[in-house]
Amino acid sequence: MHAYHVAIVGGGLAGLYAAWQLEQAGVEDYLVIEARDLPGGRIASLELLPLEPGATQTHKSDAPRCFDLGPAWYWPGLQPQLDALVRALGLEAFAQHEAGDMVFEHAAGEAPRRMPGYASSPPSMRLKGGMGALIGALRRRIPPGRVVTGQAVSQLRYSAGEVALESQDVNGRFTRHGARHVLLAVPPRLAVARIGFSPVLPDALARQWSAASTWMAPHAKYLAVFDAPFWRDNGLSGEGRSLQGPLGEIHDASLPGGEAALFGFFAIPAQVRRSLTEEVLRTHCRAQLVRLFGAKAAMPKLDVVKDWARESWTATDADLVAEAGHGAVPPAGIASGPWRGRILGIASEWSPRFPGYLAGAIEAAELGVRAVLGTRGQTSSREHSDANVRF
Repeated sequence: MHAYHVAIVGGGLAGLYAAWQLEQAGVEDYLVIEARDLPGGRIASLELLPLEPGATQTHKSDAPRCFDLGPAWYWPGLQPQLDALVRALGLEAFAQHEAGDMVFEHAAGEAPRRMPGYASSPPSMRLKGGMGALIGALRRRIPPGRVVTGQAVSQLRYSAGEVALESQDVNGRFTRHGARHVLLAVPPRLAVARIGFSPVLPDALARQWSAASTWMAPHAKYLAVFDAPFWRDNGLSGEGRSLQGPLGEIHDASLPGGEAALFGFFAIPAQVRRSLTEEVLRTHCRAQLVRLFGAKAAMPKLDVVKDWARESWTATDADLVAEAGHGAVPPAGIASGPWRGRILGIASEWSPRFPGYLAGAIEAAELGVRAVLGTRGQTSSREHSDANVRF
């Protein structure tokens, strides 16, 4: 069994960014292990099929026709690390469309009201090709063979200076790897629920990790794709708020020069959504879009529901109840005992400044790689303590 210098559990943004950071530092002895069939984690996209021969191509770039089903926005002015990554990878960003009035729906039986929209400051930015373009760009910079997919890590065992990782595929076949250090690029709560640790984690730390809610895990998004952004012709931005539902918050998800779309966050709790079929949910969502934006919203050429609470590699039973805010950031490392200096959390929930955001995955992964490399950067009072980051 080969013993890697670093094993990264999870191939989402944090895991792939950590791998790229190791590559840039000249560290080649590492492995990324991802449970899903494809890397990306909570970054997921709906990619439209290529246009038929002879069809009109309205895109102004060669970016894939992708719509985000997971995170979609970032804020360069507030998140410089993520912005620097976007630029370094040569990705193209554009501002979220917000021009026009928004629509507010108070209660059943009351006509929706339109009111001046709210412009984000600083502006919310999206990526051409969706956030999946970020995953794809990082993946292309990592040599083949250093990312394995379809392998769910189920056990971590520490003995004699080495961590043994045991993973399992969908057919129940086990694979074993060894590593000096492990970076956990999965949410804290998911790590405790899905991975067995031997020796066991300290009780206090396990409770803190289990109490850290996984951002977006209780939520679901609805996306409806149209040929044109007809709502803009009526002076509407595509933004909506509703106390009636099923969607509580709606935004324009159109592509620059391409297909138009609206997406919304469900206000229905995860437990209730579990009792409804996707077709029932989509039917109610279409009816709501008609109430807010008019009859043309009744017939999207494509609409989908992405329920993150049903994703076993994102959500646990504890995530079915949505919590307000991002919650407290748990310790990323272990201050004492046999696991000290062997495992460190780098998923977004461990970020000191941006827990739950895309920028948080970048920050936490950078701190983790810095620890693996044995460097000591300047830290603020909000960053990990030495005991949490030093390997």
